[in-house]
Amino acid sequence: MHAIRLHAFGPPENLIPEEVPDPEPGTGEVRIAVAAAGVHLVDTALRAGPVGGRFPAPELPTIPGREVAGVVEALGPGADPSWLGRRVVAHLGMVPGGYAELAVTTPDRLHPLPETLAPDRAVAMVGTGRMTMGILRFAELGPGDTVLVLAAAGGIGALLVQYARHRGARVIGAAGGPAKQAAVRDLGADLAVDYNEPGWDDRVRAAYGDRPVTWVFEGVGGERGVAAIRLLAPGGTHLTYGYASTGLGSGEAASLPEEELKAREVVSQPVLGEPLFARIGGVENLRVLEEEALALAGEGTLVPLVHRFPLAEAGRAHHALETRATIGKVVLVP
Repeated sequence: MHAIRLHAFGPPENLIPEEVPDPEPGTGEVRIAVAAAGVHLVDTALRAGPVGGRFPAPELPTIPGREVAGVVEALGPGADPSWLGRRVVAHLGMVPGGYAELAVTTPDRLHPLPETLAPDRAVAMVGTGRMTMGILRFAELGPGDTVLVLAAAGGIGALLVQYARHRGARVIGAAGGPAKQAAVRDLGADLAVDYNEPGWDDRVRAAYGDRPVTWVFEGVGGERGVAAIRLLAPGGTHLTYGYASTGLGSGEAASLPEEELKAREVVSQPVLGEPLFARIGGVENLRVLEEEALALAGEGTLVPLVHRFPLAEAGRAHHALETRATIGKVVLVP
């Protein structure tokens, strides 16, 4: 089969297309003919080198990727025969192998796909959609809210904009550059701003001074994240889930001194990792979030934005994601 392999940590160019033996499903396992493979920011960090924490470095050489969609085309000994030939999507967990024409996993990780859901959109929802559902576990949105979403043209941001609109909230989407700003408008945001432009936060204040921001969804970090927190009205909440602008593993989430948060009467809450696991009752319940995300996509409530690259151009996909030149979820297509 064709696959992307990493032989040495380093730049995107280290992702090499190769011909490798087909993986064989073991006892109870299934093999998927991959139609779409998700690319995550974590993938780029692991490619560059060990990031520590809950993302241990893979053994090299490795085939990266942990999110796949396609058709079950082979079964290992003892695997349930009803899976054969079915369209499925799976999050492989911490086991790599997704950037390939074939991938092996266990049936407990499979979700059957409705005919209404294309593989590229399904693979966006099983990972990025799962994370979005986790973030939303910390928010109760309604018609009285004004929601500010940073990186609103990204995989998570685009879903948050749509969900907030679905709940009847007023939505402000902040993104970098005219193309992303236009994408945010197309998602239905009431206001789209370019947070690369000086004074973007003042534009938000001017537009919604009568109904200030009650929720901030923010995974960017840096000065933009801090400016977003300061847009919150008293009683508002900042939910932070990363710091993409400063580099995974090397940056810091946006925050304000505790005294300023108290003075402003706002809350800043990190949501990923232990806070999320506590909220959902343990890491074993991540599958529930996957099911919720896929159901919302299947019914059309959430439509993930997808930025496709050929499998052979995985290096180019990584470079585009790291330089924030993508719109939506990055997906590789064999």
